[in-house]
Amino acid sequence: MIEREEMEIPERITEADAPAEERDFEVGLRPQSLQDFVGQDDIKENLSIFIEASKKRDEPIEHVLLYGNPGLGKTTLAHIIANEMGSQIRVTSGPALERVGDLAAILSNLGRGDILFIDEIHRMNKTIEEVLYPAMEDYALDIIVGKGPTARTLRLSLERFTIIGATTRLSLLSAPLRDRFGVTHHLNFYEEEHIGSIVARSASLLNTSIDTEAVDMLAGRSRRTPRIANRLLRRVRDFADVRADGHITRPVCQEALQKLTVDHMGLDNTDRRILSTVIEKFGGGPVGLSTIAAATQEEIQTIEEVHEPFLIQIGFLTRTPRGRMVTEHGYKHLDLPIPPNINNQ
Repeated sequence: MIEREEMEIPERITEADAPAEERDFEVGLRPQSLQDFVGQDDIKENLSIFIEASKKRDEPIEHVLLYGNPGLGKTTLAHIIANEMGSQIRVTSGPALERVGDLAAILSNLGRGDILFIDEIHRMNKTIEEVLYPAMEDYALDIIVGKGPTARTLRLSLERFTIIGATTRLSLLSAPLRDRFGVTHHLNFYEEEHIGSIVARSASLLNTSIDTEAVDMLAGRSRRTPRIANRLLRRVRDFADVRADGHITRPVCQEALQKLTVDHMGLDNTDRRILSTVIEKFGGGPVGLSTIAAATQEEIQTIEEVHEPFLIQIGFLTRTPRGRMVTEHGYKHLDLPIPPNINNQ
């Protein structure tokens, strides 16, 4: 039996979403150009072509939609596109656009070539979304003035601008909105060597001395996500400042990550609890997502968006028509005996 940890750290160190104060910390580590951006090579190559072509024609770049798991660099790429184009960027989010007047005020203040970055665009109000259609297509804003029989439509002309949308849930975007983006890119999990380069670069920007072995260890436990890599580096740096005169060695890094309950595959207590719950209470599966959520006291959305993608990516969990199942690799990771019929299942 796998005993549940009695004490858990209040904030999940391997959580890809970041609070506001941590996002402020990330700003200083963000690359400013495509050349400095590590990983996502196909996307970088395509974006560089689109940017160069737009600059040659002296036109704003087409509307861009970036989707993928949290922490993979969607916001960073949006700022890089603005920087490469020499454009001003305005940042907002889907939930923040509550009224048509909010959107009208933002769009009417955009100059030619400016960029409006909308994070979590899938959470945008449907009324706002419909007002956005003519703005993206015709660079015009249709506003209804008055109510009832005296209501009339007022069309405001807008400068040619670019919208960059970011979402973790592409399926929640309506088809009409998706179709209005000329460029759509899916950001994948990073290769371990790319994460290592990001860790080394971030350590340099933080004026932190770190050994190559420690870089490799952090890269291996970062769930192939840059945001988590930078967060682990930040916490290990704190540990090194107190215990090792600020120099991050492999032993220092290993001890710090052990204190943070992050194992060699990047799993934390919650990930291991999900796997052990499916094994111990449901025979390894198949079991439904809502049942797992009830048994682990985690939200369905949290399991589906935060834990499950990485567990599936590394082959510890699999989806079947009947529900989720723990794989042979998941059993091995928890040092549990593998049922003889698991391959048949």
